[in-house]
Amino acid sequence: MSLPPKPTMPQAPTAPGVTMPPRPASRPASAERRTLVVGKGISLQGTVADAERLVVDGTVESQMIQATELQITNSGVFKGAVQVEDAEIAGVFDGTITARGSLTIRATGRVLGTARTRRLSVEEGGQLSGSMEMLTDAQAAAPPQALASAQSNQAPQYAEPDMAPPRY
Repeated sequence: MSLPPKPTMPQAPTAPGVTMPPRPASRPASAERRTLVVGKGISLQGTVADAERLVVDGTVESQMIQATELQITNSGVFKGAVQVEDAEIAGVFDGTITARGSLTIRATGRVLGTARTRRLSVEEGGQLSGSMEMLTDAQAAAPPQALASAQSNQAPQYAEPDMAPPRY
């Protein structure tokens, strides 16, 4: 028993030398967000500007990244500082993260360093090692630059432990 051939789209006849205009791309609203994906096996060093969403499946080292959303997958590693609205960590984050909305650490995720957020969610198995600060509504609503300068002028709220676990 064999399957019938797949139907093909009918082609409109065109005159010689006449080309058809390209089809308008119909993209969902989520695809219109400016997204930077650092793929598995890719390393990126530097500053990322104007990315609404950053997906890290490889390795990123940066002094400061500002985005709306950060997602670090199981194989992703981020070293440096980032300010975002929301972050989801399933890989390794080593540095300073400020999530004005929510920070989610998945079961495979590890956050090493300093984490600041308004809402924190840690799945069983997720790790947070370093200092943690919960932001108030006023701090979360503050512009990112004001938050960074205010944070740098504050004394740490908690003493860091003497016995730090190994960094991956």
